[in-house]
Amino acid sequence: MQALVYNGTPYNVTIANVSRPTIQNHTDAVVRITTSAICGSDLHFYHGLMGGTPPYVVGHEAIGYVSEVGDAVSSLSVGDYVVIPDNAAAGHLEMVPEALDSFGGGTELGGLQAEYARVPFADDSLIPVPLTHETTNSSIECDYLTTGDIFATGWSAIDYSGFQPGDTVAVFGAGPVGLLAAYSALLRGASNVYSVDREPMRLERAASIGAIPINFNESDPVQQIMKHEPNGVTRAVDCVGMEAVNARGESEEGIILRNMINVVAQNGGIGQIGVYMRQETSPAAPLGDSIPQNVPFAISDFFLKHLRYEAGIVDPKVLAPQLVELISAGRARPSFISTAEIRIDEVPRYYERFDRKEEIKVYIHFP
Repeated sequence: MQALVYNGTPYNVTIANVSRPTIQNHTDAVVRITTSAICGSDLHFYHGLMGGTPPYVVGHEAIGYVSEVGDAVSSLSVGDYVVIPDNAAAGHLEMVPEALDSFGGGTELGGLQAEYARVPFADDSLIPVPLTHETTNSSIECDYLTTGDIFATGWSAIDYSGFQPGDTVAVFGAGPVGLLAAYSALLRGASNVYSVDREPMRLERAASIGAIPINFNESDPVQQIMKHEPNGVTRAVDCVGMEAVNARGESEEGIILRNMINVVAQNGGIGQIGVYMRQETSPAAPLGDSIPQNVPFAISDFFLKHLRYEAGIVDPKVLAPQLVELISAGRARPSFISTAEIRIDEVPRYYERFDRKEEIKVYIHFP
């Protein structure tokens, strides 16, 4: 089958013919992927900051049809329409929380920017999607695909902040996850949502859903927001993480955390889903140790404002059923973030475009 492969050289991915996955365990399923996508988290591998042992197939977002099932799979059949979330179930009752095993990062799970994928513990890993006449509509398929990662992640960022209906929210970052965090806040009854970025296309897309665009290249984003909210916003979320930059385009660790502490009102809350995952330098991540382990911020301001702060990796499987319902009922259309729909042979060029912020969300369709 055709797949996108990362060989360990930053800023270089290639299309390759690799072995089509097969059933290895009784609880496996194989899914024929119809649509995959490029995610902002893929850029961490692309930049040489994260990753396992190369070469490996990239990608962790996909939707498609079950093509094979192991004989211990009980809730799925060949032909079922499913979303593959960005991590698989553990296959056992977790008495102690464990790290999530994700697709597309050089793990044995493989990646999802490919024609087929093997999914372990399929009964608990795959997310069923209603199969209707609308399924053939690519925009509906792109809607459902987001439930396996970025829609669930954006929604969780709002949860992490302690959000309540009527709250005001500042979302730092207007990439795919940031836009869906803003969208989630608006769906859930936020009174005002501020979308902070410096890319005009992203800010225009934020304005299209009713968010207030804040361009941090023009002036201090905290001051811009405080002109609208003199006492500060109720909640703030970081949807950028370890590759955040300042107005000069220079990497600056902690800039978003400091901005959030400054812009959030007394007794407010902060959610962090922008990735901070330092790892040792490795063949796949030659720049892994360039990510700082510690980020400075004003603990006294945080303490005196009585703020809450929650962060962590999201497990989309927990939220996906209710997000699928919102989409199938016509209440949510997260595919508004789309800017390109392409073939697998076009993916390397679109990684370059995505990295240059010339695209917001790129979907990859397979025949």
